[in-house]
Amino acid sequence: MRFHLLASGSPLRVREAPACLSRLNGKAGKLHMVLDREIALTDLTDRSIEISSGITPRITPRAKHPISRRMIDEEALKVLYRLYHHGYLAYLVGGSVRDLLLGKVPKDFDVATNAHPHEITNLFKNSRIIGRRFRLAHVFFKGNKIVEVSTFRSHSEFEEVETEAGEIIRKDSFGTPEEDALRRDITINGLFYNIADFSLIDYVGGMADLERGIIRTIGDPGERFQQDPARMIRVIRHAARTGFPIDGATYEAIFRYRDEIRKCSPSRIRDEFLRDLKEGAARSSLQGMLETDLLLSLFPEFQRVFGDRSASRENNKQFFLSIFSLVDQLVQRDRTLPEAVLFALFLFPLIQAVTPEHPYLGDKERHLYLAQTIRWVIHQLLVPFSFPKGTKEISYQILMARSGLERAIQKGGIPRRLRMKKYFKEVVLLHGIIAEAKGEKVSSVLRRAVPSDLLPWWPKEIEIERKSHLLRRRRRRRFPRRFIPPR
Repeated sequence: MRFHLLASGSPLRVREAPACLSRLNGKAGKLHMVLDREIALTDLTDRSIEISSGITPRITPRAKHPISRRMIDEEALKVLYRLYHHGYLAYLVGGSVRDLLLGKVPKDFDVATNAHPHEITNLFKNSRIIGRRFRLAHVFFKGNKIVEVSTFRSHSEFEEVETEAGEIIRKDSFGTPEEDALRRDITINGLFYNIADFSLIDYVGGMADLERGIIRTIGDPGERFQQDPARMIRVIRHAARTGFPIDGATYEAIFRYRDEIRKCSPSRIRDEFLRDLKEGAARSSLQGMLETDLLLSLFPEFQRVFGDRSASRENNKQFFLSIFSLVDQLVQRDRTLPEAVLFALFLFPLIQAVTPEHPYLGDKERHLYLAQTIRWVIHQLLVPFSFPKGTKEISYQILMARSGLERAIQKGGIPRRLRMKKYFKEVVLLHGIIAEAKGEKVSSVLRRAVPSDLLPWWPKEIEIERKSHLLRRRRRRRFPRRFIPPR
């Protein structure tokens, strides 16, 4: 609900206050807004009140939805209740509401309110204002827990606002709960949990789409993707996480506007892409990006691997997706891979495609050719998106070391200089995942050189063999027994 105070022909917007009483003083009189939204008007001669309701939300009472306060993080409840008890609207928003309705445990709990950032920091001394495009507050708790509290916005922080004069402005765009719901990406992320009465508020049809099990953008998908092309990546990611199909109109719009993704800032693409690789649904996300050709719009060099002209296109796709299926298995077992290993795995199919066998090259020439190829691939794929320089260098080192590791295994041993490298564990991770994706066995010589549980699919008998080997070594005497001749 919005309240417009008209004075001298100019509408003045007053923020709706859920407190018991909020007063607006003026020369002509006083406007009292009370909790039950009744309006008392006294001594206003030349002013009038206009109330516009906008979209009527679907309200789901507590008895008809499964979200209980026991399911919400204790710190998030503290934030919600403190805002509510001080007269502000306090909603749990975004992915946390979606995950709770799907029976999942949310990774974090985000709060939205009509309190402005400085009002939030006045309420929470353990908070700090962050953000350039849009200022919001982080409330800090013990155990490195952070609850993000944002003010309702009227549009996305990545949308540009153009004035009548053609000037582009970027500023804090505080809005209403309805506007905050409408500026979000997909319908199932536009649901609010109201701590005041434990109800769910739905302005965008998110409850219906959850019941249908479908991913759909809020508003016209083509227009939304042109406003912020990174939404295409997020739509595919949410489809991968939930297992829901993408709505037909949304899917067609991704295919039609996929090349718009190049207009995004490199840092945003980097951040969105890293989330795809790290959060346990990399295989499905990459498969969706391959099906819509969004991956080829992001990384055109992959045309050599997955393009129509590639003779082994389907085999390359299966190998690529098998790699990240194994990555997802590790993430689901709480074994997060270093970024350098993720980059190396992502680049490997392209390196393999552009590095043909040269039987007439010697070892030294072959080594130099591989080094140049890896440098070229890293420069073409990673440099444009501002990936960290140190991480790119480690990716290069482990990709190079893997080729040396293969040659060493063929000779029956791993040289000490390679085992002593600080990135040796990452080299073995890379080699082990690639070998498993190809259906190859990893030599027991290599498995004995690292912890036996480094990769969960390695056979357990290696651990028994490794322990017996160590036991035999312990039993050996450092010096042989002295021979004592008989008397």
